[in-house]
Amino acid sequence: MSDQWMIKSQTFGNCNCAANCGCQFNLPSTNGFCQFVEAGHIEEGYFNDVSLTGLNWAFMMIWPGEIADGNGRELIVIDERANDEQREALRKIIIGEAGEPGSNHFSVFGSTCSEVLDPVYATINLEIDIDSRTASLEVPGMIKASGTPIINEFDGQPFHIALSRPSGSFEFTYAEIGAGSASVTGPLPMELDGSYAQFCIHHYDQDGLVAAA
Repeated sequence: MSDQWMIKSQTFGNCNCAANCGCQFNLPSTNGFCQFVEAGHIEEGYFNDVSLTGLNWAFMMIWPGEIADGNGRELIVIDERANDEQREALRKIIIGEAGEPGSNHFSVFGSTCSEVLDPVYATINLEIDIDSRTASLEVPGMIKASGTPIINEFDGQPFHIALSRPSGSFEFTYAEIGAGSASVTGPLPMELDGSYAQFCIHHYDQDGLVAAA
């Protein structure tokens, strides 16, 4: 019998593209190469009989060119509070081993990576407010990132824009869009400053995206 699992995660992600990120708008990347960091808090989740509720996760990827061209490198960070069974369950989900191939963004991105580094188990300090488009992420000694609304250059007020994906998405049905900055050290270093940020619910099970009712 195949694994039965589900996660419902509040998620913040920051990549090096402009606000019209090619992944979401079916465009080439802004800079000709891609890198991102993303983290989530599992509001509700399980892997077979193992609860994943309340745990945090993070991962980062770097590609030398467009994502579709492959040769990406990936590193995942798993909440140090997780026990051995929870760690293995999260590892399988985040690197795309769990579920149908191509059925969620972990699997799709993972399939383009030629190198997957050993997981890191660490404290993941994460605060996300999807509605206000704000987030704070810190993995001590490795990641420090934040998310804010995009500011309207004409009036200085927060600019509200969101993505609705009622069909054809393997990632979400709705996401708030903002700006993010991140400093990542270690084997996959990156510096992001005011680039694309995404605030959403990732709701997956073994079959793929669980669409909002």
